[in-house]
Amino acid sequence: MTMPADERSRTRNDLAWAIAVGGIGIVLFAAVMVFTWYFAATLLLIFTGMLLGVGLNALTNALGRHVGLPHPFRLGIVCIVLAVMLAGVAYLGGATIAEQASALSNTIKAQLVTVKAFLESHGIDTSFFDIGNAPSANATPSGSETAPSASTPHPGLPGAGALASSGGAIVSQTLKLLLGTISAVGNFFIVLFLGLAFAAQPSVYHDGLLFIAPARHRPLATVLIDRISETLERWLIAQIIVMVAVGVVTWIGLAIIGIPGSFILGIQAGLLAFIPTVGAIIAGVIVVLASIASGWVAALSALILFLGVHAMESYVLTPILQRQALDIPPATLFAFQILLGVVFGIWGLALALPLVAIAKVLLDHFKSYDAPAAAA
Repeated sequence: MTMPADERSRTRNDLAWAIAVGGIGIVLFAAVMVFTWYFAATLLLIFTGMLLGVGLNALTNALGRHVGLPHPFRLGIVCIVLAVMLAGVAYLGGATIAEQASALSNTIKAQLVTVKAFLESHGIDTSFFDIGNAPSANATPSGSETAPSASTPHPGLPGAGALASSGGAIVSQTLKLLLGTISAVGNFFIVLFLGLAFAAQPSVYHDGLLFIAPARHRPLATVLIDRISETLERWLIAQIIVMVAVGVVTWIGLAIIGIPGSFILGIQAGLLAFIPTVGAIIAGVIVVLASIASGWVAALSALILFLGVHAMESYVLTPILQRQALDIPPATLFAFQILLGVVFGIWGLALALPLVAIAKVLLDHFKSYDAPAAAA
């Protein structure tokens, strides 16, 4: 049975249109992936600012349940309270933090040297400890001899070439340190500005996202944006409570054991609690290394304290506070942390949980949204 000519032509046109649309879609998807890859650091920085805005908005809404003030006034109160708290911590514990941070750095370095010597005594290669160490300026290849030259005015003084090389290295390291500091400070203020801007006018950005979506899909986009915002707000509030609890318990426990630098160790444990699983492991290693200098009994006590705090965080605080916000299996979360950490570095590692939470909200919604149609 042969098809009419006009129907064959229509079929060919439909096939050509489908191929064209599919090709354009593939090209656009590839372009988005390339753009995301090359500008991942900037995109994650913007996402961090959005998270800060979501957190400030959550605190502002929580204050609104008790105070009948307009949104800008409540946001101002929240920002002032947070600024006063940070200023108080810096004023009261600034000297202590700086002193303990310096002492902790020296202690960690000394313990790493001890660990290296222990491994070498058992025949284990420790060359990876020397990564990044600059070679000695006086080092020469074995078997070679250096002859005095005219550029060296005195045997005990370095020559002009050595001085120029040392000066160039000093300038290079100084520039790297300066640029790193400027970058860190700049990123901090970018995140702060974005967070304040998002929190000051959340409805503007909410409506802006809905305006981008096609008109027929705006109801669905509204539901998704509201669910993502609600999930991130609940997660951030719960995460702040967990971080504070971990930091305070670690600080008090290490102070009772008698570990030097307990205050700064508590702060770093609380901050690293923002990164699930990996952050707890890093905090535990730092605590144990810092405790070895006080003896094996103190180190064992610090290890037991770390395990207890980790158990409290994983099996008590997180299930109670986040059972309505997130329900992500630990293995899945850890796998995504490793993946995003390898691909995007420290940014991907730190922001893995909120990114996975957004993906989970989208998957759960579309799964429940498609279920009635499949059943019909």
